[in-house]
Amino acid sequence: MSKSLARVRAALIDAGIPADIREVGQARTAQEAADSVGCALDQIAKSIIFRAETSGEAVLFLTAGGNRVDAGKASALAGEPLGKADAALIRAQTGFAIGGVAPVGHLSPIRAWIDPRLLEFDTIWAAAGTPRHVFPMDAHVLPGLTGAIPADFIA
Repeated sequence: MSKSLARVRAALIDAGIPADIREVGQARTAQEAADSVGCALDQIAKSIIFRAETSGEAVLFLTAGGNRVDAGKASALAGEPLGKADAALIRAQTGFAIGGVAPVGHLSPIRAWIDPRLLEFDTIWAAAGTPRHVFPMDAHVLPGLTGAIPADFIA
């Protein structure tokens, strides 16, 4: 088991959430993930990471699979300009590679916001630390578990 996958598993278990991690083949996109588990596209919790230009830290926006993050709205929420996060920043702060960023199990704390669309579902699916693994969870637990603030940042 990869270190990334093990961190996600441990974070779920520590939070009292069943660690029902599933290997699904390739799930680099929200559509691939939804197809692999047989759920609606918007039930996939995408982890979108930006670089906060003033602080240099990574910030996380958890959004429904069919939605896109509006950079202007996201910057307003972060209180600073946001730019593209490169693979090195994402790996350094979260411990995950692009395509497998989980909402939990990060190496360092991360400021986060959540798309209210995700909260319309009982069950959502998220990356489990690799582009080939996902896990289901109660959507309403996600904000408390991640510290993500519900907000409008959708394009």
